[in-house]
Amino acid sequence: MGIIRQGILGGFRKKTGTVVGARYRNRDVIRGLPRPSSKPATELQTSQRSRFGLVTGVLSWISEYIELFYGNRSDANSPMNEAVAYHLKEAIKVVGSSIEMDYTKLMFARGRLKLPPTLRLAASVEGKVDFEWSNEVGADNKFRDATDMANLLVYNPAKDEFVSLMAAAPRSAGIFKLQLPLEYGEDDVYCYINFSSTLTKGLVSESRYVGKIQIVAT
Repeated sequence: MGIIRQGILGGFRKKTGTVVGARYRNRDVIRGLPRPSSKPATELQTSQRSRFGLVTGVLSWISEYIELFYGNRSDANSPMNEAVAYHLKEAIKVVGSSIEMDYTKLMFARGRLKLPPTLRLAASVEGKVDFEWSNEVGADNKFRDATDMANLLVYNPAKDEFVSLMAAAPRSAGIFKLQLPLEYGEDDVYCYINFSSTLTKGLVSESRYVGKIQIVAT
């Protein structure tokens, strides 16, 4: 059932008969219902659907990071839509006859805050990953401040799991030891980082793939 909010000349929502009302880019629009097709999907259509399903499936696990840190929040393009578009174009690789996500290209954030010039990883004892970053020389400014907070993300392909921690440590700390589940011992994991401002709401850096590392078993 459609809902008419401003009389017969106003926009409406949901399905009414054979049309659907919606709000798109600040405009009320009406579109017809799609007609069912008896034609089998083409190879290109099947490939596109597989790619879209792969990307949205991965990003759904880190949707909180995407919504907070990725791009703008305009009506025209949501952070998730921007992230999906990027990963469809840049983060899918073909392996034989199948497609896979290239986790070295995974990005959960885009922004103007500056990243430290040097980022490093080290695997320490007891299943921890040491994220290390350099402390820049020079005065703080809008796009780099000692109070900026590091946000961390780790993906374990063997377990098909993400581990995340927001506001792990301030930029001034230069290091954070992230504890991973004990069952990750001897697994290889992909590691990522970005920074977010504590002084300016919504000001974040892009995320960066720091590297792949094997977890030291306890």
